Amino acid sequence: MKKLKRYQYERYAVLCSLAYQRVFKQTRYGFAPNGQRVIANRFGKPMIRVLWGRESNEVIVVIKGSHNLPDWLLNLMLFKVKVSKRLNYRIHAGYARQIYQESSPWYNHDQLGMSVYQRLLNVLTPLAQSGKRFTFTGHSSGGAIACVLADVIETRYPKSVKRVVTFGQPAVGGVDFKRQFKLKHRTYRICCDLDIVTYLPPIPLYYQHVGKMLWLYNGRIYENTPTVIRLLRSLASWLLRPFSYHLMSKYIRNKDFFDER
Repeated sequence: MKKLKRYQYERYAVLCSLAYQRVFKQTRYGFAPNGQRVIANRFGKPMIRVLWGRESNEVIVVIKGSHNLPDWLLNLMLFKVKVSKRLNYRIHAGYARQIYQESSPWYNHDQLGMSVYQRLLNVLTPLAQSGKRFTFTGHSSGGAIACVLADVIETRYPKSVKRVVTFGQPAVGGVDFKRQFKLKHRTYRICCDLDIVTYLPPIPLYYQHVGKMLWLYNGRIYENTPTVIRLLRSLASWLLRPFSYHLMSKYIRNKDFFDER
């Protein structure tokens, strides 16, 4: 597995943050004037943005996390369902519902009655056939959905997915998903400190994560730290944090509060 470079991390993180905005000017971030396709959810809100540039071979698929009460409620559907006839595994029912929800038309030429997945496939197919490669990224439930959609696209178009990068992602499947997931060596799951969502759903073994975990904690990056150890370290740090403010290093770090004389 290749390392995730800093500029890649920053770019995907910024795009995931901007995904929550209704309007996104892709040319400000190096994409082509015609290099954006928006896929809306059932409420007519942007859910997925497909972005590409003139010269780069990379197409970035950015998936927004839960951003309204109905989507948050879908996170509570903790049972699993089969996601596709092509794939022999089951995933979180709420995320499957989001993938196969009806997508409201965003452009005048968009057809009615298409699911989010069908509309995404229509956008990605000509790009895949032209030799483009895809990076899937998303925050929170968007990251979980990114893993599933990337695996589905990789199954349909082998070697078309370059990488998957998720931020604060909950688990999406169980042992069968982990075993059959084809992008485990191209997936980076980024967790920040004690992000409680990264421990969800709260059913050990029934749900399991995939890919390489990068834990941003205490000024360092830890790789593939076991969940239990990550939780214990975070809790210990949280409990001891009031005492850390007594250290001289904290006083030295705050020297900038004082004016220069």
